[in-house]
Amino acid sequence: MKTIRILLATIFAVSIVAGLNACTTEQAAKVAAGTIIDVRTAEEFAEGHLEGAINIDVESGDFEQLVGDLDLEGEYQLYCRSGRRSAIAKQKMLDAGFANVTDLGSLEEAAEATGIAITP
Repeated sequence: MKTIRILLATIFAVSIVAGLNACTTEQAAKVAAGTIIDVRTAEEFAEGHLEGAINIDVESGDFEQLVGDLDLEGEYQLYCRSGRRSAIAKQKMLDAGFANVTDLGSLEEAAEATGIAITP
């Protein structure tokens, strides 16, 4: 009985450590990349986006208000379907006083540049 408890405790400890390592890797990728913003529509976002990205549609009427709630000193990386809307969003954010905004282009280009998977 004692051996079984030790075995179960060891398995439990290993699973916790493995989970912590996975979280640490994921968090490190997000920190290195800054905040990633998908500027496409909610429907496009739902079809697939970079894991951990937030969705703020640049063509919605409240884009300026929503990005206005973000930290002006933060680091932001933008993408869309082809790169056109992300370029527009970047300029809008720069005009609003954001200093560190990067246009990653399309979804596929953003995935390649950041190493972050596209999630359905």
